[in-house]
Amino acid sequence: MASQYLTVPQTAEYLNTSERFVRRLVAERRIAFHRVGRHVRFAVADLDAWLSGCRVEPIRRGRRRVAA
Repeated sequence: MASQYLTVPQTAEYLNTSERFVRRLVAERRIAFHRVGRHVRFAVADLDAWLSGCRVEPIRRGRRRVAA
């Protein structure tokens, strides 16, 4: 099965963000991408992995103490 690759505009839509943000991620090398000549492409699997790495777990707090 072949991997699906997305362009910058498609990636921005997939991540629900702007094209400018996607290009900044590429410039800062904060996201995996493939360069085909002058064009930048993103594998959907890489995007899903990147999103999983950005997940922040909630903080569990104990019960509040009542002053006696």
